Amino acid sequence: MTELPTTTDATEPVPEPTNLTVEAYETDDGTVFYDAAEPAAWLQTDTVLELEAML
Repeated sequence: MTELPTTTDATEPVPEPTNLTVEAYETDDGTVFYDAAEPAAWLQTDTVLELEAML
């Protein structure tokens, strides 16, 4: 009978470094976060999120 290995030698992939270009501005309705390198990429929510909790 062949035994299965109990550990793996696989390593986690390492993400490539990125240059974050997130910027923000205030409106009457709240704060808009967007990618300065791709201004059409923005977020909208009806729920308040603490950014520190998301990191």
